[in-house]
Amino acid sequence: MKEALLYQKLADATVQCQLCAHKCIIADGKRGLCQVRENNGGTLFTLVYGRTISQNIDPIEKKPFNHFYPGSNAFSIATPGCNLACSWCQNWEISQMPRDQHFISGRKLDPEEIVAAAVRSGCRSIAYTYTEPTVFFEYCFDTAKLAQKAGIANVFVSNGYMSAEMLTLFSPYLDAANIDLKAFSDATYQRYTGGKLQPVLDSLKKLKELGIWIEVTTLIVPGVNDSSQELQDIATFIATELGPEVPWHVSRFYPNHKLKKTGATPVETIAGAVAIGHAAGLQFVYPGNISGVVETRCPHCQSAVAERSGYYLSTLRISPLGECAICGGVIAGVWGD
Repeated sequence: MKEALLYQKLADATVQCQLCAHKCIIADGKRGLCQVRENNGGTLFTLVYGRTISQNIDPIEKKPFNHFYPGSNAFSIATPGCNLACSWCQNWEISQMPRDQHFISGRKLDPEEIVAAAVRSGCRSIAYTYTEPTVFFEYCFDTAKLAQKAGIANVFVSNGYMSAEMLTLFSPYLDAANIDLKAFSDATYQRYTGGKLQPVLDSLKKLKELGIWIEVTTLIVPGVNDSSQELQDIATFIATELGPEVPWHVSRFYPNHKLKKTGATPVETIAGAVAIGHAAGLQFVYPGNISGVVETRCPHCQSAVAERSGYYLSTLRISPLGECAICGGVIAGVWGD
């Protein structure tokens, strides 16, 4: 076990974790809500440091990032655990393992080994993903510092339920984040995830303030967050609070985990969400989990400057400085070296 970062010692060997928005107060011998941080005699320990349960090389578009080194690969890692419990989680077997099975699996993989493997495989970035990277922050932190020295970017794929303290500490090493904005209703968050809406909105605004590249994803679940008003609220928040240049990925839901009896999202709903996003002033709205070609259009001349089929980038007409090859207008993103 490794001593955790970001916690405060209280009376009677109790501690308060300050890593995520839950701010758990943990008695001696107990664990936080994530079940991967344990108080042992007044010292908080992380139970997942160096315990990788998933390791893959993924296209960066799979995360999804469409405006961050497009066409590159990300060395993707995860440990068990999560600080939310989403009813539709596609990786619930590993994200909920410590909570449901009272067990923490994973093979030992040191930060140095991760960075070396990313270099060998030619990956442009390391993605902390699949489960919630906030709960294995110490592992991410040590890995990210080494990755930066090796010229490799670091990206978070996250539910956004971290603390401002964590983001501030990590910001010198974090290059981009894709944040799940799961709904725009506190009641929906509490019912389906065990969290609250406001901390996620706060994290998004903090990431923007820190200058970290952001893309936002909303999985549209029928009967949960698919009303036109809710989608309008999400799009308006992104456009006004984060900026119209921030990409919004609206993804199709397929039955999974506790919502296996809920039908897949109609394709028409995804198309409607794209239209809502554009009407709210967003420059880039991307349908996800559907077939067909997905384009990036220059907001200045409306030319198709990137085309993707699935996770495969077939066309890119954007310079490393973000300039449209057709009109020369600058397109928001991180495009190359």
